[in-house]
Amino acid sequence: MKKQKYSVYQVFTRLFGNQCARNQPWGTLEENGVGKFSDFNDDALAAIKQLGISHIWYTGVPHHALVRDYQAYGIDNDHPAVVKGRAGSPYAVKDYYSVNPDLADNPAERMAEFAALIERTHRHGMRVIIDIVPNHVARKYHGLNNPEGVRDFGADDDTSVEYHRDNNFYYIPGHAFQLPDIPTPFSPLGGEAHPQLAQPYQEFPAKWTGNGSRLAKPNFDDWYETVKVNYGVRPDGSKDFAELPADFAQKTAAEHFAFWQQQDVPDSWKKFRDIALYWLDFGVDGFRYDMAEMVPVEFWSYLNSHIKMRNPDAFLMAEVYQPHLYRDYLHLGKMDYLYDKVDLYDGLKAVMQNRASTAIIGEIQAQMMDIEHHMLHFLDNHDEQRLASPQFAGDAEFGRPAMLVSALLSSSPTMIYFGQEVGEAGAETGGFGQPSRTSIFDYVGVPEHQKWMNEGQFDGGQLSEKQRALRAFYSRLLNFTLTSSAMCGEYYDLYSRNQQALGHFCHLFARFDSQQLVLAASNFSAHHSNACQVVLPEALIAQLALADGQYTFSNALSETDGDRLTLTVENGLGHASLELPSFAACAWVLER
Repeated sequence: MKKQKYSVYQVFTRLFGNQCARNQPWGTLEENGVGKFSDFNDDALAAIKQLGISHIWYTGVPHHALVRDYQAYGIDNDHPAVVKGRAGSPYAVKDYYSVNPDLADNPAERMAEFAALIERTHRHGMRVIIDIVPNHVARKYHGLNNPEGVRDFGADDDTSVEYHRDNNFYYIPGHAFQLPDIPTPFSPLGGEAHPQLAQPYQEFPAKWTGNGSRLAKPNFDDWYETVKVNYGVRPDGSKDFAELPADFAQKTAAEHFAFWQQQDVPDSWKKFRDIALYWLDFGVDGFRYDMAEMVPVEFWSYLNSHIKMRNPDAFLMAEVYQPHLYRDYLHLGKMDYLYDKVDLYDGLKAVMQNRASTAIIGEIQAQMMDIEHHMLHFLDNHDEQRLASPQFAGDAEFGRPAMLVSALLSSSPTMIYFGQEVGEAGAETGGFGQPSRTSIFDYVGVPEHQKWMNEGQFDGGQLSEKQRALRAFYSRLLNFTLTSSAMCGEYYDLYSRNQQALGHFCHLFARFDSQQLVLAASNFSAHHSNACQVVLPEALIAQLALADGQYTFSNALSETDGDRLTLTVENGLGHASLELPSFAACAWVLER
């Protein structure tokens, strides 16, 4: 299959359209506001598309536990003691066949409103991604919209035993669940006296907690608001299902699908298969899988092969943070893309924080060359500290050189998090959520993003000139990745040959194909420019078949049309003079 470059815009759906700027810690929906599906109107979607986006990941769509009374719509209240924050974690899903009622103008019509959002997104030429969280669900799971024949997680479990292959959960027989000792700042609802807290949360027998804790009283840093899903892995770690033959890393999705047709699989596998196929039929184009490495790779082979049989173009991306597992989850698990977090993201963060040299960029890429197309790049997401926060880079301008590398280094997808492109710093204390990360647990507004949103006009009307320029840079960069043929061509490291000239803060690499040569140059220094002479080695010049002479490159990311670079090739060796001011991010392009 021909490689294609994609760009993913992650939006926290509940926060995107919220215009309220109050941001009272532990504030209610009425006090702090909330965004809706309808906020993604034609103006908003057109602006996202113009940013250079192919896929929108609508984070927090499946109905998760939260503290708000929706009983009038037939929805059971969630106990505040097992909800993080007031708005709740999107990773404590309580009903996979419904969507968060907070997101609907009319909660009774929430499914229709989400269907309309999918249709609008498609009409604007973008695809839709939502979360599936196979490792854990909310402590109280209750489906209101189950298709015929679908039973809730845990509905048929034998709770008298710790483990049974077809139980959906693991149990601690004879023991009641107890809340962890929760530090005062994170007390349920911030210590508010609330009617739903009058009676303690009850669960008997206790279930294993989402991160795998087997304690009836988990610790505060355990995922105590969730329960671990059982995939047929016994408590001793052995597998109670068929394993894939050794040669299946080279097999197609169709061959994986055929293999599983001959196997009896645990009940949880079937439940998540049905969930994924339901949403594909609903119009969703792909999924982001939470904590995929905590679920056996055989399940992913089963699930993803079923998905690809239904929609061969489905976009499947996943969190896997252990590099030694990458290739198994790609080749055996049939994932399309994995987070490149512990390598490129952590590496670029170290460069921005002056803890590492740009030399590590080429080293990381070399380690990934066999799977580089499948390692999704990002600098910001809901789990990480905001790029512009003091705890990370402290200056949104670092987004220029870092995003240049992140976006152009490989043919893999590039992801940005809403607000990143205007320097959102995540400085709010939401309640459960703390500064440096935009809270996913609380009702909050997102201040710098709200300036771009401009009271629902989505035109950047309240941005500073510096913010406008930064967003324009992101737009030029992301659109370039989608239109440049070289992005799916070859990669060539130019730093190692030019290390002395480039120093610890600057970087240079090439991307090329038969139509285009791109020289990607960056400067990660906030204070120092670099004027240097660089060489393009004979091996690259020969590979490009460039005859002796002069070649003029244009900078695809420049704000003006006159930005040029001259490459002189003499005796088969290339020479160029680079001018790299602080935060430089240049994509010098030669059309061949």
